[in-house]
Amino acid sequence: MGLTLSFILVCALSLAAYAGAGKLPALFGIWFPYAASVLFLGGILFRLIDWARSAVPFRITTTAGQAKSLPWIKSERLESPSGLPSLLGRMALEVLFFRSLFRNTRAEIHPGPKLAYGSSKWLWIFAMMFHWSFLIIFIRHLRFFSEPVPFLVSLTHSLDGLFEIGLPELYITNVLIMLALSYLLVRRIIVPQVRYISLLSDYFPLFMLIGIALSGIIMRYFVKTDVVAAKKLIMSLLLFSPSIPEGLGSAFYIHLFLVCVFFAIFPFSKLSHMAGVFLSPTRNLANTNRLRRHINPWNHPVKVHTYEEWEDEFRDRLKAAGYQLERE
Repeated sequence: MGLTLSFILVCALSLAAYAGAGKLPALFGIWFPYAASVLFLGGILFRLIDWARSAVPFRITTTAGQAKSLPWIKSERLESPSGLPSLLGRMALEVLFFRSLFRNTRAEIHPGPKLAYGSSKWLWIFAMMFHWSFLIIFIRHLRFFSEPVPFLVSLTHSLDGLFEIGLPELYITNVLIMLALSYLLVRRIIVPQVRYISLLSDYFPLFMLIGIALSGIIMRYFVKTDVVAAKKLIMSLLLFSPSIPEGLGSAFYIHLFLVCVFFAIFPFSKLSHMAGVFLSPTRNLANTNRLRRHINPWNHPVKVHTYEEWEDEFRDRLKAAGYQLERE
C-alpha cells in the first residue's frame, strides 16, 4: 500500500507542477520555494531545540571496545572514546563513512534450524554511494546560489564531470545516485524482512529523491533548460526581489517543485536523522562511566535510614545478643 501510494503521490505532484507551471509560474517559482524554505528552517530549528532540551542523565554511548580504566589496560580510543579528540574522531568516521553500518551484519535461519550471521556490506556501499553523490550534487548546485562562484564549487563541478562523456558532459554522480536509489528501493521491495517494516514514510522520500534526480537528469540531457534564467530566478529569490524570467520550461518547474516538497517534509520525516546524528547521546558522548560517577538528576529525594541510625535504634538488643557494634 505504501509503495503504490508513494508512487502515485510523486506522479501527482509532478503532474501538478507540469499543469500549473504555465498558468501559475509565480506560485511554483516564488511562493512554493519561500514556503518550503520557511518550513525547512523552522522545522529543523524546532527539532534541534527539542533534541537539545532532552535530558541525558547517563552516559549511554554505544561502545564496542575496552573503555579507559586502569593505566596498564589498553583502551580502544575510537571504539570507546574517553576524551574530546577521540570522540571527534569516532563522530567523523560515523558521519563521513558510516562506520557502524560498515560493521552491520545480517541474520539468517538455515535448515536445521541454524541461525547464521553474515556480512551486509552491499547496503553500506550503496548508502555511501547515495549520500556522497547527494552531497556532491548539492555542492554543484551552489553555483546557482552565488556570484561569483566559489572555487570549491567550481572544482567540485569540474571533478564530477572529469570524464567529459557526451555533450553536455555526463556527471558521475548522476549515474551513481540513480544506482544507489534503485538499489535502496529494490531492497525494500524484495527483502521480506525490510518490506514488512516499510511504511509510507519510508517509500515516499525514496520516490521523491528518485523523482528529483530523474527530473534533473531529463532537464539536463533531454529537455534543454535555460541555465542563466534559472540562476536569475534563484538569485532574485535570495535577494528578496523575486521575478520570473523567460525561458524556464515545465521540466524546471517540476524539478523545483519536487525539491520544495522534499525540503518541506524533511524536518518531519525520517530524513531528519542527518541532523539528529550530531545530537544522539549514543554517539556524541564520551564513555567516562569508569572515570567519574554519574548521578541521575531525576532521582526523587527519599528519606534514608543509615546504618548508624539503625545501630542506635537497636543498640540495646544488639548488645544483649552479643553483636559487636561499630560505635560504643
